[in-house]
Amino acid sequence: MSRYSAAEIEARWQQAWDKANVFKAERQPGKPKYYVLEMFPYPSGRIHMGHVRNYTMGDVIARYKLATGHSVLHPMGWDAFGMPAENAAMASGGHPRDWTYSNIATMKDQMKPLGLSIDWTREFATCDPEYYGQQQALFLDMLEAGLVYRKNAVVNWDPVDMTVLANEQVIDGKGWRSGADVERRELTQWFFNISSMAGELLDAIDGLDSWPAKVKLMQQNWIGKSRGLQFAFTRTDGGEIEVYTTRPDTLMGASFVGISPDHPIAKDLEARNPQVAEFVAQCRKGGTTEEAIEKAEKLGFDTGIKVKHPLNPDWELPVWIANFILMDYGTGAIFGCPAHDQRDLDFCRKYGLPVTDTFFALDDATPVDTEAFVPAKTEKVKWVDHFAGLDVATGQEAIDTTIDYLEARGLGTGVEKFRLRDWGLSRQRYWGCPIPVVHCADCGVVPENKENLPVELPYDDGNGKAIDFSIPGNPLDRHPRWRDVACPKCGKPAQRETDTMDTFVDSSWYYARFTAPRATTPTVMEDADYWMNVDQYIGGIEHAILHLLYSRFFARAMNVTGHLPDSAREPFDALFTQGMVTHAIYQSPGANGRPVYHYPEEIDLKDGKAFLRETGAEVEVIPSAKMSKSKNNVVDPLSIIADFGADTARWFVLSDSPPERDVEWTAAGAEAAARHLGRVWALSVKISEMGSAEPGEEDDALIRATHKAIFDVTQGIESFGFNAAIAKLYAFTNLVSKSKAGKEAQGLAIRTLAQLMAPMTPHLAEAIWEAQGGEGMVTTAPWPVADEQYLVEDTVTLPVQVNGKRRAEISVPKDADKAAVEAMALAEDAVQKALDGGTPKKVIVVPGRIVNVVV
Repeated sequence: MSRYSAAEIEARWQQAWDKANVFKAERQPGKPKYYVLEMFPYPSGRIHMGHVRNYTMGDVIARYKLATGHSVLHPMGWDAFGMPAENAAMASGGHPRDWTYSNIATMKDQMKPLGLSIDWTREFATCDPEYYGQQQALFLDMLEAGLVYRKNAVVNWDPVDMTVLANEQVIDGKGWRSGADVERRELTQWFFNISSMAGELLDAIDGLDSWPAKVKLMQQNWIGKSRGLQFAFTRTDGGEIEVYTTRPDTLMGASFVGISPDHPIAKDLEARNPQVAEFVAQCRKGGTTEEAIEKAEKLGFDTGIKVKHPLNPDWELPVWIANFILMDYGTGAIFGCPAHDQRDLDFCRKYGLPVTDTFFALDDATPVDTEAFVPAKTEKVKWVDHFAGLDVATGQEAIDTTIDYLEARGLGTGVEKFRLRDWGLSRQRYWGCPIPVVHCADCGVVPENKENLPVELPYDDGNGKAIDFSIPGNPLDRHPRWRDVACPKCGKPAQRETDTMDTFVDSSWYYARFTAPRATTPTVMEDADYWMNVDQYIGGIEHAILHLLYSRFFARAMNVTGHLPDSAREPFDALFTQGMVTHAIYQSPGANGRPVYHYPEEIDLKDGKAFLRETGAEVEVIPSAKMSKSKNNVVDPLSIIADFGADTARWFVLSDSPPERDVEWTAAGAEAAARHLGRVWALSVKISEMGSAEPGEEDDALIRATHKAIFDVTQGIESFGFNAAIAKLYAFTNLVSKSKAGKEAQGLAIRTLAQLMAPMTPHLAEAIWEAQGGEGMVTTAPWPVADEQYLVEDTVTLPVQVNGKRRAEISVPKDADKAAVEAMALAEDAVQKALDGGTPKKVIVVPGRIVNVVV
């Protein structure tokens, strides 16, 4: 085949790989193992270029590790539960299961042409009963171990869809689907006791040496360890109000005590006082997220209750119910210090409460007006009085001093707390993993017997009729044949739990399940011990907090319950967060001031401008925007594969920018990538057709360049510098194409080029390897190793400047002395011409760097 045909080459080699089972992961105790995993996709129905980039990165690593003698696990699955499937069922009248599995089949068919080195025998979807049945078994083990519990909690409630919403499903205080005003409602919910491991989860972050620093910082901030003071204000009418504060140094600036609308005192007043009840109801018409509460208008209600300041019994503070105080952080009560907290200042100015300065900046003593003075903990400030003996100190010194001061007087206790709160997993919806417990009037909450797992979701209503998803609320509540069962403990009539699990649960342990995906237990210790940890995890920065944190918790929980070894308590050894694939947005004015978005294939580009192909009208271009279906700036990977081949798509998404940065997809870039791969194929054909087997005049130089390319590309892949590795491959290809070496040296070079390109463009590499007489498949051939003797440079190239202007360059022996270098530089024709018969005033030789001739 003289012409490069991607369609013919790619189909053939994908069939060959499948037939030979080259990507099937097997435990081989005599070989090192390598587990590479990309965050698995949601089956939305179509892959996009972001998928292509993500999975190609993982594929490069997997193929490279296979070539370097590792037993490789590179699996794929589907994060398949969740609301989109129920939304589709509501819109179309279909069933979430049918919609999901249809999308999985479609996306798998779209991914196959990419030639990914995936072991498809390990594939599963989280909606497979085989998978979620083992998830239910994990739940029961964690329940027994005290890592799952049930309690009343304030949640986001959508009154139209009649379901609890996760924080990310509340947008501007409204349900993301219904648009209804979200309410804060107290319900009995299931929780994972993640806070019990907060300290370990925080401390272990320092050991994650191969994680991005920004992700580690995000995890640390989310867990949020703080040392503060817990103490009590005594009520003037009897009783106490417990308070936790991280800024005890501001205690002398207290203006009020604030309590959450869900605080026991607020609830007691709510039951007795209609005005309080009305105010609390207003507070509950909002989200529960810190962000939503922070953005909301600050509202307060004076309870009429007074408390005594702990340092001065004659100093009384009013107690207010405030909508910005969370019940599940600290004690649900705070003291407000408006001079040194902007939120408290805004609240006090609104309600006419006093503002008392506790300290000032060293160079200023201006009382606080509209902006609170909040110094950094490392900033020194001067105190108004000498509370705790303070005069001038940093914030952290003051915090520590005041905690010691109050502890010594029995007025409080220094305690450490975490921002991290327990993980509420209950969701009032159908398409999720059923929680495997039964509610019995006599026995209470009873775990399902493991032999009855999985507790499967019903497909229909039990009478052959389809489940009606058009009715708001959870269909499981309306399904007596599924819901009503005998108590596993006493046998009396009981009811199943109708809440299902948060979909974050499904993705928090899938990495462990891949080690033994068909096991009748959550894991098989022998397999988990061999394959774990994940050596390289790859995914988007948008999952840097919750998914990774929950996965880290689950690994520890699975260790506690006997499903993972001690070594896997931290599941991901290395993490890489890739950038997005972007594309320009093309838009023109539309009706009602809303822009009309045009697909890239509708546009002609000319002289840096964009025009509609059909009408010739110029359109506005917004460059480098995230690909979005709503903006029509998406590129269909299948059309790219059809036009240019999978290897072109793979090469382009890896070559254009560092993998951690965004890459902009352009038609010109794809075409250039395709042309280059065609040139590589043509170069292979040319070398195959070389007649003479005699050595060439540049054999040594080409052999040296070949080993240098091996070294450079290996370094690039090992360091995730795929674009840098590809740049070296471009340069090596150009060198080979211009070389005057003989056929044997060029044959070695092109075979090596095929091996080095194989992780990026595996189909083309296989075809070249075969054409050049390589043994077996390039996929299973050992990775080339650079011979160090060829990496040692015998000569060095130095630029020669005359009066600061570059005139020539010379190649000199690496160990040449200055006199020899000077003589070679002055002998250059260009230098002699610049001297014009004159004598140099000075010649400066900087060894290994440059020669400067001063006239």
